Amino acid sequence: MLRTTTCGALTLAQLGEEVTLSGWVQKTRDKGFVLWVDLRDRYGLTQIIFDEERTPKEVMDQARSLGREFVIQVQGTVIERESKNPNMSTGDIEILATALTVLNAAKTPPFTIENETDGGEELRMQYRYLDIRRKPVRENLVFRSRVSLAIRNYLSAHDFIDVETPYLIKSTPEGARDFVVPSRMNTGQFYALPQSPQTFKQLLMVGGMDKYFQIVKCFRDEDLRADRQPEFTQIDCEMTFVEQEDILQQFEGLLTHLLKEIKGVDVATFPRMTYAEAMQKYGNDKPDIRFGMEFAELDSLAKNKGFNVFDQQELVVGIAVPEAASYTRKQIDKLIDWVKRPQIGANGLVWVKCNEDGSYKSSVDKFYSQEDLAQWAEATKAKPGDLILVMAGGTQATRTQLSALRMELAEQLGLRNPNEFAPLWVVDFPLLEWDEESKRYHAMHHPFTAPKPEQMDMLASEPGAVNANAYDLVLNGNEIGGGSIRIHDAATQEKMFDLLGFSPEEAKAQFGFLMEAFQYGAPPHGGIALGLDRLVAILGGQETIRDFIAFPKNNSGRDLMIDAPSPIDAQQLDELSIALQPKTD
Repeated sequence: MLRTTTCGALTLAQLGEEVTLSGWVQKTRDKGFVLWVDLRDRYGLTQIIFDEERTPKEVMDQARSLGREFVIQVQGTVIERESKNPNMSTGDIEILATALTVLNAAKTPPFTIENETDGGEELRMQYRYLDIRRKPVRENLVFRSRVSLAIRNYLSAHDFIDVETPYLIKSTPEGARDFVVPSRMNTGQFYALPQSPQTFKQLLMVGGMDKYFQIVKCFRDEDLRADRQPEFTQIDCEMTFVEQEDILQQFEGLLTHLLKEIKGVDVATFPRMTYAEAMQKYGNDKPDIRFGMEFAELDSLAKNKGFNVFDQQELVVGIAVPEAASYTRKQIDKLIDWVKRPQIGANGLVWVKCNEDGSYKSSVDKFYSQEDLAQWAEATKAKPGDLILVMAGGTQATRTQLSALRMELAEQLGLRNPNEFAPLWVVDFPLLEWDEESKRYHAMHHPFTAPKPEQMDMLASEPGAVNANAYDLVLNGNEIGGGSIRIHDAATQEKMFDLLGFSPEEAKAQFGFLMEAFQYGAPPHGGIALGLDRLVAILGGQETIRDFIAFPKNNSGRDLMIDAPSPIDAQQLDELSIALQPKTD
């Protein structure tokens, strides 16, 4: 070994010991007769002192040539520091150097490798291997490892078997776009990278594995949003002979275990909420329930009072913002401008201040009496000192817009405490969604999701009214997992494919292997997939998944470090029988 200990281990207990450390030079401070070097490795920092009176001259001269990020080996004696640093685990000691070896010199890095850096995000992604040396990034990756290990231990202790499924699979038309891989040996044919191991884990259940899990990479070639990655990791699980409640309880147990093991937090309850209730109360299917501001529909109280802006709309809905009646007109105008942005798309806001004396002041005093506004306050559960904000428009669009405003206000008011955890199950999703453009149904989750057992007969008569036997696990306003009880008989699966617009021939070509497997004694089964990247980020007190991925891609899906994706040469294309079409304007 090139070291006898690490840079985060030494304390006063090792005074007088001869040690060897190896690591990177964080920084140097030269006072002429004495030189200090902060030496860094994964475990921490140790201060090295080179003293003209006590350090050999050749070692002293060599030390003065050191630059940032040089990789060095130092031998010396542990001594007590004169000026201790209580913010360092090794702040009581330093190493009096007696020997120094430069293991590798380094160019000056393009940004400072410290907790607070001067490097922008794109630059740090380009030099990600340098960014990983910074303590915040390194600790995020160590934290992710801890979470992954806790998950494996919990699932293994509950009899789940870790099984690897293929990465080169068959492309399917449902869901997002596949990443495709051309086959050289099968000209004109392609594999796809899995968006999920869905069909394979169902086949494992047919094979009698009973409880399966896998922490697995998945791939989606979709237009990226701010915090999406083209490749992501999910905790994929499946169980046989279970009903919905069995799965909810099993994975409540997993999240409870993680919160206790990783964060030291006890969670008492996992509320259940239907999809319809979530949309009506919060405007989205992954509500953050750590704070209030529930929606109140005001149609019966606000329409037909002579205010055409409300009278002509499908929905009038409002929220009470706690202790915000003190907002100035300028602050309220900023909120109005915020919801009018193209990303939100609202026409505006109506506001009502609930004064401490019980009176009301609003932007629509001309149309509504104090008694009217008092009814709004009662409906929104507004108290004196609160601010009521009201939006109107089409039902779905208005709920979405008010939901975005609710979350923005929660951020501004500090209501989204990263150290508070509020899990929630959302259940009873619609099984199908009607798409006006294609004039056909699409699966709300995926084609293998079973209908609610009591609504099975409605598949033939009212398919759009059927609810799925599906569930999403939400944590702090983020969907961290979703799953369902699966269809396990060929007849129901054939009916589902028919509703989704597959011809019998198309269904057989795409999923014939699964349909055939169902004819050999497929057990009732169901499962869930949890997003590891998102879960780790939330447990780490953040919501940006890139910070917890070793080598992430940017918002355009590019790896700036290795410059991928990139062209391949003509010979490779010829071997694959691929001819690129020239671009046309």
